[in-house]
Amino acid sequence: MPRDLSKPRTPTPRLRKPDAQDGAAIWELIRRCDPLDENSMYCNLLQADHFRETCVVAEMDGQIAGWVSGYVMPSDPDTFFVWQVAVDESARGAGLGLSMLQDLLSRDVCKGVDRVQTTITADNEASWALFRKFADQHGDTLDVQAYYTQALHFQDRHRTEHLVTIPLARAVLAKAA
Repeated sequence: MPRDLSKPRTPTPRLRKPDAQDGAAIWELIRRCDPLDENSMYCNLLQADHFRETCVVAEMDGQIAGWVSGYVMPSDPDTFFVWQVAVDESARGAGLGLSMLQDLLSRDVCKGVDRVQTTITADNEASWALFRKFADQHGDTLDVQAYYTQALHFQDRHRTEHLVTIPLARAVLAKAA
C-alpha cells in the first residue's frame, strides 16, 4: 500500500542509554503521559545517571519520545523489574514501548534474566496492552496478582498496583543475546 503523502513521515527512533543531561526531558515526558506517576525531576536524573545500564530513551528528531526505566532486582538477579514506560503521544502506536523493552533485555546486564516484572494499576490500559503483547511475543502468559494495595500500602491515596510477572522462554533469550 502506498504511503499517504499528506502525513509527515515518522522518523525512526534512535534507542540509547540515557545520561544525566536527559533527566529533565525524561521528567517532562512522564508528565505528559497520564496516568503515569510523576517522580521528582531529581529521581529521573538519578535514574538516567545511576541506572543508565538498565534504562533506555528513544530519540526522534533530537527529542526524547520514549523512556523505559528498570533494574535487575538486587534480591533476585533473575528478574528485571520495569519501573516505568513512557511514550510521547506523537510516537504511540508504532511499537516503540516494545522496542525499548527488547533493547533493554538484549543488553549484557540482562544476560541472567529469565523473567520480567512490573506493576500496573487496573485502569492503565496502555501498559496492560504493552505487557500482554510482550508476553505473547515471548511465548508466555502474564501472572497477575494484587501487590501494593490501595488501602494497605497507599492509604487510599493511590490505586492498587498489580504485580505482573512474565517468564521469558529460554529460546527467546538465546535470540536476544
